[in-house]
Amino acid sequence: MITFVLSLLALVLGYFLYGRFVEKVFGPDDRPTPAVAKADGVDYIVLPSWKIFMIQFLNIAGTGPIFGAIMGAKFGPSAYLWIVFGCIFAGAVHDYLSGMLSIRHGGAGLPELIGHYLGQSTKKVMLVFSVFLLMMVGAVFVYSPALILGKLCSEGLTWVYIWCGIIFVYYIIATMLPIDKIIGKIYPLFAISMLFMAVALMAVLFIKWPSLPELYDGIHGEGFTAPIFPALFITIACGAISGFHATQTPLMARCVNHEKLGRPMFYGAMITEGIVALIWATISMYFFYGGAAESLGKPLTLQAPEVVTAVSEGWLGTFGGLLAMLGVVAAPITSGDTALRSARLIIAEFLHLEQRTIMKRIMICIPLFGATFLLLFYNIENPDGFNVIWSYFGWANQTLAVFTLWAITVYLVRAKKPFWVTLLPSLFMTVVCSSFLMISPNAFGFDMNVGYAVGAGAFIFAVVWFFLWYRKNSKSF
Repeated sequence: MITFVLSLLALVLGYFLYGRFVEKVFGPDDRPTPAVAKADGVDYIVLPSWKIFMIQFLNIAGTGPIFGAIMGAKFGPSAYLWIVFGCIFAGAVHDYLSGMLSIRHGGAGLPELIGHYLGQSTKKVMLVFSVFLLMMVGAVFVYSPALILGKLCSEGLTWVYIWCGIIFVYYIIATMLPIDKIIGKIYPLFAISMLFMAVALMAVLFIKWPSLPELYDGIHGEGFTAPIFPALFITIACGAISGFHATQTPLMARCVNHEKLGRPMFYGAMITEGIVALIWATISMYFFYGGAAESLGKPLTLQAPEVVTAVSEGWLGTFGGLLAMLGVVAAPITSGDTALRSARLIIAEFLHLEQRTIMKRIMICIPLFGATFLLLFYNIENPDGFNVIWSYFGWANQTLAVFTLWAITVYLVRAKKPFWVTLLPSLFMTVVCSSFLMISPNAFGFDMNVGYAVGAGAFIFAVVWFFLWYRKNSKSF
């Protein structure tokens, strides 16, 4: 618990100290924001700051900081290090600067930002890459809650299919309607419930004060056969850094009425997500290593959603069970609908289709939801479909973060600002993603030595490329 307490303090201090520094690096000012300058009553709407924070938190979180932290806790205390340092120096910086760049570029989506700073060819690749990633999110976040709700109704797949249909219809409605009609009304409530559950469970941790693995005992855990590097940095994504977040920040960048709200909205929401991940990582270490599984009468082989339910019901009673159900059902649904909303806006931006008119929204939504339905069908019909899609999502998610960080680095160089704040995490995540691609059984499946060699090569290439580009263009900046 000592490591947990120190990590918690580090995240809070990170917001007030490093967050303020990064804010100073960017330099928010009083220029009109897109929510004011481009108000359309659909996607560009000024919302209250507390609503923006709650929506942003739920958009980027979903079940990511819960499930990822539970799986990552099997790596041992190294999970604490990644959540703390990854969140403060990579994830929150990534979210804040991508959100602020979106504001400065009129609420632009991620492919537009990447195209502006990394070139039009990269923009086209990232357009396809990000839209496919968002459709994968929509597909897996239909099936997982539908499976849980279906089993509550009866055995068999009939009710699973019915719930898939109900959730899919909700996705269509939420994606089409103005952002303040559904998302602006129900998201804050779901976010509050998720935060309440995390705080309540943290209080139980402090009351129980269990004996847990500490950093001074070593960073390794006993539950994962995969190597800490790079597997840990893919497993825990949403609690540390996630490229998916950069597809979500433009949604709220279109609703902020002042640039100086950016630090609490973007950097602060990511730090909050890191705290939630930290709590669940600690709960999971207690579950796997501290005897909580035995005291709850549960096997150590439980999957992440089952751990959430077992701990919440065991520690918080019936109310905790309801909160757990809300977390594993409502949270993925709310991530799925905003993912598809982001995909609609990214496609509209690329095709230069205004979205004030409902028919223009329908023109994009029909093929978008058709493709997502095909992914959902594959997810249901293939026994291993969920795992296959999710494994590709994990790598694609972090790869998207790499491109976002490099685009922000180029912006900082051009603006003559301290570019090292994103250069260092850019290089680190480049090595992580290239190494993981080599060793993942769903990709090349090579030996770890090959993965490390490719990672080292990617690092050298990225460093040489950056400094050659910097030297060539420095006089024009």
